[in-house]
Amino acid sequence: MAPGGKSGSGKKKYKKKAGAFVTQKKRVFRASEPVLSVFMWGINHSISALNHVNIPPILMQDDFRAFTKIRIENHLFNKDTFPSKFKFKSYCPLAFHDLRKRFGVDDASYMHSLTQMEPQPTDSPGRSGAKFYSSHDNRFVIKTILSEEVALFHQIIVQYHQYVVESEGKTLLPQYLGMYRVTVSGAETYILVMRNIFSSSLPVHRKYDLKGSTYTRSASDKEKAKDLPTFKDNDFTGDGMKLDVGATNKGTILKLLQADTIFLTSLKLMDYSLLVGIHDADRQQHEDAKHGTDEEEEATGGSGDETADEDFSGEELVASGGGHVAFTMPRALRPPRPIVVNTAEEAKRAIGADFYPVVNRQMDYYAFSQNQPLPGSPGSGHAEGTDGAAASAMTATKAEATPAGAAATAGTSSGEEAAAASSAAATVEGGEALDSSANKIYYLGLIDVLTHYGPRKMAAHTAKTVKHRSDEISTINPKAYAQRFLEFFDRNVM
Repeated sequence: MAPGGKSGSGKKKYKKKAGAFVTQKKRVFRASEPVLSVFMWGINHSISALNHVNIPPILMQDDFRAFTKIRIENHLFNKDTFPSKFKFKSYCPLAFHDLRKRFGVDDASYMHSLTQMEPQPTDSPGRSGAKFYSSHDNRFVIKTILSEEVALFHQIIVQYHQYVVESEGKTLLPQYLGMYRVTVSGAETYILVMRNIFSSSLPVHRKYDLKGSTYTRSASDKEKAKDLPTFKDNDFTGDGMKLDVGATNKGTILKLLQADTIFLTSLKLMDYSLLVGIHDADRQQHEDAKHGTDEEEEATGGSGDETADEDFSGEELVASGGGHVAFTMPRALRPPRPIVVNTAEEAKRAIGADFYPVVNRQMDYYAFSQNQPLPGSPGSGHAEGTDGAAASAMTATKAEATPAGAAATAGTSSGEEAAAASSAAATVEGGEALDSSANKIYYLGLIDVLTHYGPRKMAAHTAKTVKHRSDEISTINPKAYAQRFLEFFDRNVM
């Protein structure tokens, strides 16, 4: 070595110091697909930006054509799943903010549901290769759509918003909460966010996609092989199914469907469906009992000793998302039917009580019981914001729009709820316990409403009527489609 501690090459050698850990200063949005990572990032960005905007009390025409967009280059975080260059565009941010407010969805919880964890793909069949995802708490559905559907929605968003305002949110139409464009590697993906029709807490045991037509309206063998297949009209009638929701609910549902189909017909929209989900409380009770027995046998080594549950407490909870709390009881204390509550405090009060299926009145907007519309559903006398936010347009049912729901209003008043709290069908705060005779909960909502009856559909109608009657096919003019749709449900709702 040369004098002065230098090497033969004349350069000094330095000992490398261990680097200190640097705390991440920016939030990372991790997802299995780059498009989802950018979507989560964009939701966080766009909703956060709204916090710095003065929201006008009245929307103007320009608000329904406005958009915000941002372009990012050389993003440094999570490069395996997060692209270094991308674009994000939010359509009509103020208009959708107002729609979310009217549907009782708070912006903060909307952002939390869509960004806290990666949205999960679902196996729901989609038109034209559409992909479906569910938020981690099952409150929202994320659907990829075509550019033609984006253009169509821009044409009807003013009328859609006006209809929501005039109906005070009492509708079975999809609740559209946001529309976005994500651009990654030059490929554009259009995304629509909607409220989930099904419950975020109670499982659906059977579901149908119903149009009132018969041609190609049977589930395929591949679909039937799924754990939860989507059956269609021919399956529905072949099974001898009826939607047993009671006389009051039937009147409410038909009134809502009539108003909604009149609106869709005015926009020349057709080929929509009513998505039906059925929660069977008796089946759930049987499955819970079997699952509980298996758990106890595993915990006790098959000895049947129940001492493993002695130290159970209402505080031993597992969060299930969406403000719900799920918990496990020892077998001796398990209720005969499933229960979902909102807080740990409610769980403590619930232990040992004889509960029937509980639907969260703030979450399950599209739910109907056999005997009465559930509080917060479109057929009930009132609706509460999902996150406690004030939603003045959803606090009452129009008597002229849903006269059958007027009777339900009195039945859900605070005075009667207080009186019912001591009855056998106990009521948990934040959820409505059902009557023991109501062993099914129905979730009903319109889907796929963005199909315009234009030249392409007219040509398809002409081609199909060569071999099939008009009353068999789905592709018919909007007025005839709506009439057949209503007649089908008039026959099959009881």
